[in-house]
Amino acid sequence: MTSKTVRQFGLLCFSLAGFAGGTAAAQDRAFQFGLIGDMPYTAAQQREYPRVLAALNNAELAFVVHIGDFQNDPRGYYPDPSIGALPCLDANYKEIHDSFQSVRHPFVLTPGDNDWTDCHLVKDPKIDPLERLAKVREMFFPEGRSLGQRTMPVENQSRDSNHAKFRENLRWTTGGITFATLHIVGSNDNFGRTPEMDAEERERKAANISWMRAAFARAKSDGGRGLVFMTQANPGFENYWPPDAKGRYFGPFGGRDKIPAVPATPFEDYVSALQDELEGYDKPVAFLHGDTHLHRIDKPLYSKKTNRMFENFTRVETFGNPDTHWVRVTVDPADPQVFSFRGEIVPENTANHRTK
Repeated sequence: MTSKTVRQFGLLCFSLAGFAGGTAAAQDRAFQFGLIGDMPYTAAQQREYPRVLAALNNAELAFVVHIGDFQNDPRGYYPDPSIGALPCLDANYKEIHDSFQSVRHPFVLTPGDNDWTDCHLVKDPKIDPLERLAKVREMFFPEGRSLGQRTMPVENQSRDSNHAKFRENLRWTTGGITFATLHIVGSNDNFGRTPEMDAEERERKAANISWMRAAFARAKSDGGRGLVFMTQANPGFENYWPPDAKGRYFGPFGGRDKIPAVPATPFEDYVSALQDELEGYDKPVAFLHGDTHLHRIDKPLYSKKTNRMFENFTRVETFGNPDTHWVRVTVDPADPQVFSFRGEIVPENTANHRTK
């Protein structure tokens, strides 16, 4: 080996060592991301929503996630058209897409039922929800990257030929955390209305559960610090609690002997899959959703084996109409629980400032 080759080899080793050290340092740094959803619905929220976007742009965030329902349910429009624009039209999709692109951070969406499922409720023009779903997939989910002024690389589930439709299910890794979106929606996950919609739901559910299990497998194989799922629907964790937990929950609302019966729902399969995976995964898992518009942070998932809650599983529901705020999520490797959550209240959007 010549002296020149030795010098080049030494520089290469130094460079690789520096790269590895830099990567390790990046993995050890705390970072934050923003969570929003169920907005903008009404004319009032249309005035408030830009203030949320401004707050996100003023924050130092790794990325922003919109949990879905970026427009109102058509049922809110017909009693009072002054409430806001008729949803499900191309103009709505363009306007919301442009608003996402105004965010300086990488921006990720997971669709909600208002964004396509409930479009069959528009009276005129008649709208096919599956056509709207195709529109959402095409417009909001470019292959291999996020939205936003600064994009980040993501993996689309559609790379798997077995699930080629599902470009909206995304996965990426930041700071040793595996992130995955799951296309689960309200309105009963689009099940129970027509045979065609039931077939859509079954196919999407199979893709979602496969993607969920793959995220757990990836988090384990990478030796990462934790896992975050983001989806629109509230799966109703309380429906699947053991009797003792239900009794404690419903006690203040009429007593332990008045626990309501739970009808079967399409969400049971999702909750069961989460329970199965959590039995073999002890690192922190955050499940972020919208749908019911009640900002909360709790631990609502129970083990089928022990009937005890999974302490490493945290559910966060973001703000939603009529509350126009956002949630800051901090990921800190120095914190044994890894995740912490803070509701960020936009002062001009509070109840005391709202005119209607």
